[in-house]
Amino acid sequence: MKLGFLKNNLRDYGLLLSLVVIMGFFQYQTDGVLMQPLNITNLVLQNSYIIVMALGMLLVIVAGYIDLSVGSVSGFIGGLAAVLIVQYSWPVVPTIIVALLVGALIGAAQGWFVAYARIPSFIVTLAGMLIFKGLALALLQGQSVGPFPLRFQRISTGFLPDPFGGTDFRVLSLIVGIILALGLVAAEVRKRRKAQAHDMDVEPVAFFALKNVLFAGAVTYLCWLLSTYKGLPDVLILMAVLILIYQFVTNRTTIGRRIYALGGNEKATRLSGVNTARLSFLTFVNMGVLAAVAGLIFAARLNTATPKAGLGFELDVIAACFIGGASASGGVGKVVGAVIGAFIMGVMNNGMSIMGIGIDYQQVIKGTVLLAAVFLDVYNRNRG
Repeated sequence: MKLGFLKNNLRDYGLLLSLVVIMGFFQYQTDGVLMQPLNITNLVLQNSYIIVMALGMLLVIVAGYIDLSVGSVSGFIGGLAAVLIVQYSWPVVPTIIVALLVGALIGAAQGWFVAYARIPSFIVTLAGMLIFKGLALALLQGQSVGPFPLRFQRISTGFLPDPFGGTDFRVLSLIVGIILALGLVAAEVRKRRKAQAHDMDVEPVAFFALKNVLFAGAVTYLCWLLSTYKGLPDVLILMAVLILIYQFVTNRTTIGRRIYALGGNEKATRLSGVNTARLSFLTFVNMGVLAAVAGLIFAARLNTATPKAGLGFELDVIAACFIGGASASGGVGKVVGAVIGAFIMGVMNNGMSIMGIGIDYQQVIKGTVLLAAVFLDVYNRNRG
């Protein structure tokens, strides 16, 4: 039973171990620069929009589709926000609301063509990539638009305030980290007890305890590092909330289970009474909203909107999902895996940049890692 559990979850543990090994490698190769508080903060800020979009892309891939337009959509939304705020003097909150609604409409339009017109998602979103890349260029008239007011910049550059008045050390950020670590451990204990009550396979108790102690320690340590700089970035808190929401949706809700069923066998899911067209439609609406969120975060981080914003984002987002264990054939993938996959890509980008590796070889290495991840997925499925 226990060996069976470990065998069935070997991919998850291997993925987490891969992240640890990669971080250890770059920590050594960069003489400790990787894990410095400033660099950890930059790592979070640089990858926040990729992780946000990876949550939506995971559902799209699990449902059996693909979305190539997310980079262009995020760039277009960032440009729209810049035009409304900088050129038309709109307040920040109404601008954000409009941007999210436009993102939802874009997702709905693409979702309609995929779900109801039955056009392959690859074609629809490839067209969307070209359309919104062109619209962003037209909207910004080929020029960068900025800067943004400080209130908008805080979306990506703000930090959790410290009511304890800490300057060299942010006490509240560490407290939040400890609470989060304890909460995650408590959730794992509750999950284990529930599995035992239903006579399901569970990890050996020693392995379970060691894993949770190490995980809680890692979360606390990272929050301690951030506390010695400026504290927890606001965007990190937003990411954590979104991750928890999507973890709950995929694991504990009917719509989450139906999305996995849709990707596993669309015809059988439809015959079981599920409205598969509407479900497919909603996955693209969700993707559009998260692409809009990512576009706002990226624009706020740059403090300007440029016609080239979002270029290549879709490749990092899709790669994060596949490296994180999502199956190219649909029906398989986890939120935690997509997040770890995004961090693997982020750590590789950051570490290689610190080491001075050129962008040409960075692309070669990332492409090789992606191919290896998909190859392992196909190999394991064929063996099963």
